[in-house]
Amino acid sequence: MTDKDLHPSSTHPPLPPTQEDEQFARLRLLRSRRVGISTYRRLLDEHGSATNALTALPEVAHAAGISDYRICPEGVVQAELNAARAAGARLLVEGQAPYPDLLCDLPDAPPFLWLIGDPALLTRPMISLVGARNASSLGLRMARTLAAELGEAGFVVVSGLARGIDAAAHEAALARGTIAVQAGGVDIIYPSENAALADQIAAQGLRLSEQPMGLQPMARHFPRRNRIISGLSRATVVVEAAARSGSLITARDALDQGREVLAVPGHPMDARAAGGNMLIRDGAVLIRSAADVLEVLPDMHRPTANTATPAKPASRQTSARPFRATQARSNTGSIAKLHARILSRLGHAPIAEDQLIRDLQVPSTTVAPALLDLELEGQIERQPGGLLSRTV
Repeated sequence: MTDKDLHPSSTHPPLPPTQEDEQFARLRLLRSRRVGISTYRRLLDEHGSATNALTALPEVAHAAGISDYRICPEGVVQAELNAARAAGARLLVEGQAPYPDLLCDLPDAPPFLWLIGDPALLTRPMISLVGARNASSLGLRMARTLAAELGEAGFVVVSGLARGIDAAAHEAALARGTIAVQAGGVDIIYPSENAALADQIAAQGLRLSEQPMGLQPMARHFPRRNRIISGLSRATVVVEAAARSGSLITARDALDQGREVLAVPGHPMDARAAGGNMLIRDGAVLIRSAADVLEVLPDMHRPTANTATPAKPASRQTSARPFRATQARSNTGSIAKLHARILSRLGHAPIAEDQLIRDLQVPSTTVAPALLDLELEGQIERQPGGLLSRTV
């Protein structure tokens, strides 16, 4: 489809767009500047099709006081489709099987999802399991036990592919089914030390994202991702979470979506347990085992006996790179050292990010993920003009 299709010069009536044309136009509409999910839906409702909406969009923008508005170029969308093909990703459109009914219930349900892996997992009952990145040994053990037992009970375990609790839950649930919801493009692995785990999830489970292919995640993308984690499931379990953390954002999303929120209690002197303890104080169900989770869910939301998927044969499990715990620990140690170096050079007075990178003498491709980590943890903040400052 070309721009000529949107503005035909022939006097003959244009041929009706094919389903493929309309899907291309919808993706182009959503990727256009200042078109969010609500605007996307409103334009479709008002104009009947994405092709018509694209034709009207410049005039709509002009009426809103935006001059020289240009819709997303066709080449950008085509490049995204090419990248998806190279990564082995498929596009799932809202309302198209197997797009989950629970996700459709959200007022801001993603119109598109990019998938890598087994889409059939989206048809099974799901439970979200989230928690701290800097999890304790007990927290990691609890996450693994819960994920494995919930998998045995027939649930698909959903999490966010972060280090700590998320990674432990994905690893333990691999044999029975796990879904990783990513903050950036589905082809961009963050954090990098989970690359082997991400490969295993692609081979045995499912990775998904609403973001364009190739998009590097930024701090603002993670809250958007969290609403999908909670939206896929009837219940969200928080294992460990600080008083200010992304896991509590996921729990709040779950409450707003009318879903169950459950939390594992922790020692009151452990900051990593503060968020979970606060949730329990405010009415979340206290969880000691998977049996407590199953008691909370109504029978209608529990898997039937034949929904549990048996473990994949060994030949498929070995198709991805094996997850090496020793390598992950080594990577974690080097990352911690880089975090410490960054924090030692930052103060409350902001400095330019490119100056920091020069001072560190570390490649920008290595520093950027570390800065994102520290921003998510609330230890640094970004100022206008590409400046960084320390918050603690």
